[in-house]
Amino acid sequence: MVSCNIRCQPLLDVRQNSRASGPRAAHQVASATGTAERPRADVAPGQVADWPQLAQDLDSKSPLEIIDHALATFGDEVAIAFSGAEDIAVIEYAHLTGRPFRVFSLDTGRLDKETYELFDRVEKHYSIQIEYTFPDAQETMDLVRAKGMFSFYEDGHQECCRVRKVRPLRRQLKTLKAWITGQRRDQSPGTRASVAVVEVDPAFEGTSGGPGSLVKYNPLAGMTGKETWNFLRVMDVPVNELHSKGYVSIGCQPCTRPVLPNQHEREGRWWWEDAGGKECGLHSGNVSAGSAEQDGEAGAERDLWPEGKVQALSREELSSLASAESRKQATMVVLYAPWCQFSQAMEESYNELAEQYAARGSDVRIAKFQADTDRQFSTKTFGLQTFPTLVMLPRSTSGYIKYPSERRDVETLDLWIKSVAGR
Repeated sequence: MVSCNIRCQPLLDVRQNSRASGPRAAHQVASATGTAERPRADVAPGQVADWPQLAQDLDSKSPLEIIDHALATFGDEVAIAFSGAEDIAVIEYAHLTGRPFRVFSLDTGRLDKETYELFDRVEKHYSIQIEYTFPDAQETMDLVRAKGMFSFYEDGHQECCRVRKVRPLRRQLKTLKAWITGQRRDQSPGTRASVAVVEVDPAFEGTSGGPGSLVKYNPLAGMTGKETWNFLRVMDVPVNELHSKGYVSIGCQPCTRPVLPNQHEREGRWWWEDAGGKECGLHSGNVSAGSAEQDGEAGAERDLWPEGKVQALSREELSSLASAESRKQATMVVLYAPWCQFSQAMEESYNELAEQYAARGSDVRIAKFQADTDRQFSTKTFGLQTFPTLVMLPRSTSGYIKYPSERRDVETLDLWIKSVAGR
């Protein structure tokens, strides 16, 4: 277990003296010890608490309170996953609780020099030792010998991430009862919009093994990027030097690049791939309750957008629109799967978009097509790779335009439609 015995104070003293600011900053905590009735950590997590209810109870709490709950509940059997980017905020909050805490990091062997330098500075700043986890040497060697150093540019990042990140993470988590991540809902509106502040991990297993054996805390889920950076600046903590060079979301060196003004932060990751698939597998619970290495089509019981202004298109209607040389109106279509949480996450915003266009009398139609029922058609016609995929069928022209961004909020979708449809 790693302790933070240099700068720590008891939690109540920290609250009185914290200089942090912002709506979720440390000094606003009222009672970190009274957030919820804590389950016993010596019993399987799925049996000791109503975790969905606890998630609701903690959702309005500060990150400090949420992390304090995790550390008080699980002690040295919970650890912080640190990737070298904004996860430093999680470490700082853990430090502010005054409790001992553990930190682990996945060293994929492909990280930037600046990331390794940050690891060293963090260890010295908090007087801790990060527990490094590495990919299996033989498995990594077999992959590189068979496919080369940069196979992910040709066949997608999933295989490399599975070898260098997912499987090492799986081994690490098997030694824990809970883990703490730095996920935020605004990091990727298409894939992380519904991240809970605490949940029974649907994808990975803990010490006791089996479903429900691991709890996952996401204490920054409700924070925005602006709030997080305000906290980091005020607390004057070490940050990755790559942030000053235009990098926002930081991963492995070959798969990360700076983002341009007004680009979403996740667009700097795996930029050569379709925007909808940018989850490396570490948080595959965001996608489904199934395996981290399967997309689990055993589906939801209800369809998406069953009512409202989003128009359902049959295959025949969509095929006719796709092949038309000229169209009477522009049509925005989401190719979705009702079981896919990426698709579920955009249900509210897409429905609101359709209502706005209907209210203003626009001739742009907002539509949907359940593409998992006919993937071959969707792939051949629209290049479907992941769910959801958004395409525009412009008015008075042939072909289609694929929506390239991970941002699926109403404002961004509206701006994009206006830029390509002129309405």
